[in-house]
Amino acid sequence: MAAVAALPLLPACQTAPRTPGKIAGASVSAVSNVHAIRSANGVGELKIDPVLEHAALQQAGYMARAGRMAHTTGLGRSFNSRIRDGEIRGIAAENIAMGRMGMDELFARWMASPPHRRNMLDPKFTRFGLAYAEAANGSTQRYWALVLAG
Repeated sequence: MAAVAALPLLPACQTAPRTPGKIAGASVSAVSNVHAIRSANGVGELKIDPVLEHAALQQAGYMARAGRMAHTTGLGRSFNSRIRDGEIRGIAAENIAMGRMGMDELFARWMASPPHRRNMLDPKFTRFGLAYAEAANGSTQRYWALVLAG
């Protein structure tokens, strides 16, 4: 699913925890994927932001514990309230996914979905955080969250 703070929410998503954890090598693989996608579409690169990475990790962990994809938490906290409480200012968006996929497939799926694609190619965004959490049931399912901000 895709959500945008300070803009209308953009529904979408398609993709899929053990304990929450950052993606190993996110700073190399994620940046490489994001940079290639944006560069191929004539959009400036994004920088990894630790605050956004933390926000992504929190949402991925929540989804992994809940066993479902959602932009809200069990406490009813919306994406907008999570961003505001996390002191992320300005425009922001969130793409989420679930599946047994690697990063290349994850980004390919998001690029094939118009709302996710729009988020990833928005020139107003200058930074991002990406994280996943593994399914609590011990499977290889991953719950992914990408948070973008200007």
